[in-house]
Amino acid sequence: MVIEILGAKMLSPFFGLSHFVWTAQIAVTLVALACGYYVGGRVADRSQRLPILFGSILAAAVCLCFSVLICESVSYWCLNFNLAMGSLLASMMLFFVPLALLAVTGPFLVRVITSSLSGVGGSVGRLTSISTLGSFAGTLWIGYFMIPWFPNSVTMFITSGVLMLVALSYFICFRRRAGGPLAIVILAAAAAGAGLYVQARRQPGWVVERFRGNSHFGMLQVLERTDTSARFYLNDNLVQNTYDPLRQQSLSAFTYMLSRLARAYTTNISEVLCVGLGVGIVPMEFAHTGARVDVVEINPAVVPLAARWFDLRPEQLEITIDDGRHFLNRCRKQYDVVVLDAFLGDSSPSHLLTREAFASIRRVLRPGGTLVINSFGELDPERDYFTASLYRTLQAVFGGVKLHTSNEGAMFFVASPRPNLAMVHPPQLDDVHPQARAETQAAFAGLTQPNLEHGRVLTDDYNPIEYYDAKNREEIRRRLALAARRF
Repeated sequence: MVIEILGAKMLSPFFGLSHFVWTAQIAVTLVALACGYYVGGRVADRSQRLPILFGSILAAAVCLCFSVLICESVSYWCLNFNLAMGSLLASMMLFFVPLALLAVTGPFLVRVITSSLSGVGGSVGRLTSISTLGSFAGTLWIGYFMIPWFPNSVTMFITSGVLMLVALSYFICFRRRAGGPLAIVILAAAAAGAGLYVQARRQPGWVVERFRGNSHFGMLQVLERTDTSARFYLNDNLVQNTYDPLRQQSLSAFTYMLSRLARAYTTNISEVLCVGLGVGIVPMEFAHTGARVDVVEINPAVVPLAARWFDLRPEQLEITIDDGRHFLNRCRKQYDVVVLDAFLGDSSPSHLLTREAFASIRRVLRPGGTLVINSFGELDPERDYFTASLYRTLQAVFGGVKLHTSNEGAMFFVASPRPNLAMVHPPQLDDVHPQARAETQAAFAGLTQPNLEHGRVLTDDYNPIEYYDAKNREEIRRRLALAARRF
């Protein structure tokens, strides 16, 4: 279970955490276990020598150690395939062998501890019970303690180290011959150390890493250029926002679009709800204009990061750590503006983009209020399923819907209970950062509408956007991952 969960986390910077990735990881785990159980049973019938058992554990540990070192190279190579095939290949190449080797131990232990046929049931029952409880403990340990506090690579090395210690303990205490296994462990440790050293030294001279930390929702990084005033926020190796620390302004057009679209389409803004903090740039823009801003953010680790590196002032906002949908379902307040800017790397969580989710948002909007959504999408007839579906779903709930785009992939939806939705204020773009001004102006001017026949209304019961939009999302993630590789 530790390898299965941690393996998916290691692949997420390159393939995301969509159902494709989890399907691939679970499928590879099951096939590896089946192969390992079969081989272990055959081997155990021929010989019950314990060195075979502990040798398999040691070999699995070494394989896990090297999987960390080759994960990035393998994943980038697998990005040449579509999302489903690429994630399956990467999972197979990285984790099939160690999982199969560990699975060998199951039937081997059954054969070793079973002295007679009359005791087979009890032996298998006890072993299965202990194994299941171990999986339960490992799942809790990895999910609640290791992943939030340690980098994925360190956690996998710790897992590998524990397995090595188990194997070495046997060879030292019972076989009195640990020279060979110990040499293998030293070789693996040396290779791991060299790989980590090379990885740490890989950073180019024009960028410096200011912060790195793991969280429940991926690895967080802050990078800064040394030649210009530019700071980058990355989540799982994907650039999520850019910032000019000297001017204290965003370098990303989407931050201006969210706040300026809200101002353009809303008569008066006094209460704002932001679903997704990002690094706090959009909420702080509203706060600076005198609005009272509530923020719901699912990742608590982002708040101190944003306060330290992106000039977030948490005391000026009302920040709630919660899932956006859960917050909306319980919310009893009303707002003039709701900004939906929740992302998991390359897309918004699908449970926030259904008819029922938008109904919850409309319930907390005042009659003249406005919903603004940041998303990625396409308008090409062969690739516009998500854009058309999101537009139709908004139309099913709201009286008026508008779509702005600069044709750079970013899509900005505006929805309101007002049936004749139109701008009530001209867009104010004079204070937009010079590097983001052209794209922001293009997005404001790029008012468009997708072919609604190419989409459907998305519901909680049927929301297939991860499947039908997979090609677009894999291209977005590939582009972002390759861009982050420069760092």
